[in-house]
Amino acid sequence: MDDNRNTILAIALSLVILIAWQFFIGAPKVQDERDKQVASQEMQAAPTAPGSSAPAAGSAPAPDQGGAPAPSGAAPQAAGTQPSAPGSATSREAALKASPRIAIDTPSLGGSIALTGARIDDIVLKKYREDVDPKSKPIVLFSPAGSEHPYYAEFGWSSGAKTVKLPDANSVWTPDQAGALTPGKPVTLSWDNGEGLIFKRSYAVDQNAMFSITQTVENHGAEAVRLHPYGLILRQHTPKTLGYYVLHEGLIGVFGDQGLQEVKYSSILDDRKKEFSVTGGWLGFTDKYWAATLIPSQSEPFNARLSAFPLGESDATYQTDYLAAPQDIAPGQSVSVSSNLFAGAKVVNVVDGYEDALGILNFELLIDWGWFYFITKPLFYAIDFFFRLVGNFGIAILIVTVMVKIVFFPLANKSYVSMSRMKKVQPEMLKIRERFKDDKARQQQAMMELYKKEKINPMSGCLPVLLQIPVFFALYKVLFVTIEMRHAPFFGWIQDLAAPDPTTLFNLFGLIPFTPPDFLMLGVWPLIMGLTMFLQMRLNPPPPDPTQAMIFNWMPLIFTFLLARFPAGLVIYWAWNNSLSILQQYVIMRRQGVDVDLIGNIRAMFPGRKQPKAGE
Repeated sequence: MDDNRNTILAIALSLVILIAWQFFIGAPKVQDERDKQVASQEMQAAPTAPGSSAPAAGSAPAPDQGGAPAPSGAAPQAAGTQPSAPGSATSREAALKASPRIAIDTPSLGGSIALTGARIDDIVLKKYREDVDPKSKPIVLFSPAGSEHPYYAEFGWSSGAKTVKLPDANSVWTPDQAGALTPGKPVTLSWDNGEGLIFKRSYAVDQNAMFSITQTVENHGAEAVRLHPYGLILRQHTPKTLGYYVLHEGLIGVFGDQGLQEVKYSSILDDRKKEFSVTGGWLGFTDKYWAATLIPSQSEPFNARLSAFPLGESDATYQTDYLAAPQDIAPGQSVSVSSNLFAGAKVVNVVDGYEDALGILNFELLIDWGWFYFITKPLFYAIDFFFRLVGNFGIAILIVTVMVKIVFFPLANKSYVSMSRMKKVQPEMLKIRERFKDDKARQQQAMMELYKKEKINPMSGCLPVLLQIPVFFALYKVLFVTIEMRHAPFFGWIQDLAAPDPTTLFNLFGLIPFTPPDFLMLGVWPLIMGLTMFLQMRLNPPPPDPTQAMIFNWMPLIFTFLLARFPAGLVIYWAWNNSLSILQQYVIMRRQGVDVDLIGNIRAMFPGRKQPKAGE
């Protein structure tokens, strides 16, 4: 019975890791050929005119003329300019020089606002680099129209009245000062339509990544006007994504009581658009570590849309936008509306802080905690807490592993005690098997009587493994999605806990000038993990059945190769957890009077070596 349990446990654990590797890590989602063909056919279709199911680029569809917000399909799209045609883009630097600009300068962000169009189209993340080299290029988030990959935010007004002259992408705005936009020093831009309407747009920014935008319209004309404020984020060209099931990259939003909506680029190309009429929420784009989101007033209704528009035969332009309730501006009066734009790194305490400070509905969901966020997020907070004490995320992971072992100690202790008792009664178990070898039912009955007498739970050995699996996947999620772990060093050669161990046995850990293929990248920490797993399994004698013994012998090696491409932080956790389990199991078995013959159990693996008898 003990051998059968061990076999089941070994096979189950192997399947869990194999499936997890294939599903979460080893096999990024491959797009189906049929989906590619459909998307390609759809992208060859010409853009439709304003007011139809997909507005043409460069137009702002008219809102309705009643008192309610415009219909959900009436949000603007890329007001003022057509997307650049494939092959017509210039360099980012040249595109930036095409317009006069107001600089943005905060501790976290650099960049500028274009005075032509008043777009926020130049954002650089000062604190983050493309790789672990501190001299590598900073991360570029936004780029202007005309560059290779335009990505920008725009705010403005939409009107159903054809005679109302509104600012567009070619309108040149006048700043109220020459200095840069900095925290505590907002900048106001103004534009006069020459027909009695003066438009003002005030930008403010905090220390991190949140912009506050206040739009004002002054009516100096003789007639009242009705205008709808809008905001949009446009992303031209399909960005490269990792394609993992465990991580969402694409269009995202929270829409009132309809909750979180995550839409991949391929999906929105199929649907062309998704529309929502809600109160409260936000929308935008998310990458693995960065995001850009529009945040309308949380107390006023708005119509939101996620959409895609064709761009040649193999690409597209994506847009998230909202249209707020109409504003009536009588002669001699002015109206102001406010909204926010988040454009930066998805730092956990920053994102959570904005949700609390600004009352943004479920803004924490901007970080992809997954379905088991109730495990993943507390685990992150625990690691982050100890990081603030010790200054090293790797050490923090080791401390949290100890804390997890302490929390589950009663269950694990009970499990190891039961396993120890089972080993003590193995001679009696062998006698029962021999006595009833031709009567399986009577053998099972006698075994259960023995277990009951000795207070043994035959399935207790599964508990330590079952308890470890949720923590394993939660830690993987933390390492994979949180920017705090990105480029977080441990010691020595581990300079990024979120990346695999960069060393490999197959070039003698860098001594040989040779870069093996990815499947042969077998670093020091995966080897340490495999060794600790091997030692933990050798605390028990090998099973007498040759097939079962072979499974146990090969498992550590298989796991070593499987985990070699996992984040280094996860492999370090597993190795440390194995080490603690070895110590815990050894102490408990000794207290229960069970002799732990580690050397003998290892020798028994090899042909010709005498295997220790049960109970010795």
